Amino acid sequence: MDGFDLSLLLRGLLIGFSIAAPVGPIGVLCIRRTLAEGRTAGLLTGLGAATADALYGCIAAFGLTFISSFLVRQQDILALVGGIFLCYLGVRTLLSAPTMAAAAAGSKSLLGMYTSTFFLTLTNPLTILSFAAIYAGLGLAASSGNYLSATLVVLGVFLGSASWWLLLSGIVSLFRSRVTPNALRWVNRLSGAIILGFGVVMLIQLLQA
Repeated sequence: MDGFDLSLLLRGLLIGFSIAAPVGPIGVLCIRRTLAEGRTAGLLTGLGAATADALYGCIAAFGLTFISSFLVRQQDILALVGGIFLCYLGVRTLLSAPTMAAAAAGSKSLLGMYTSTFFLTLTNPLTILSFAAIYAGLGLAASSGNYLSATLVVLGVFLGSASWWLLLSGIVSLFRSRVTPNALRWVNRLSGAIILGFGVVMLIQLLQA
């Protein structure tokens, strides 16, 4: 196929994996949900973030500067929404009762796990700046003029991010059978406090700005 460059897919994989790997609120949620609800719940939590990463990657790869400019202009509003949502998730996690029954997570709650992290990731417009910087650093800025090249990069971003969440949820699930209800109660408390902390810090930074 004319113009097909496998290296673009591989570089997209590198971008997606490297952006997803640092442990933040989404990582904490993935670990906690994997322990509480099972591997599927943890994976769907991560895939929500991977979808948002791919969307931001699409904006950068296709050179949709009018969208990225709009997101940056609205970053205060998005940060406010994201900070409040993180605080809500943190408090809810802190107060949640421990359960070891993965079957208790129905299709509606699984969809909620996916959508919650999707919208949470979208509320961080600075992610688009990270993508733009990485694209430039890896020599991918020119891909915005080639639809096939841009598509390969975006596909790589999604697969790279998704592979991290698959790896993380898989590793954490290996320890799930060893987690007692009492231990899970402390996991809820610790992860809830961390997520709440992320939200509070985001809101404080917004006020200072």
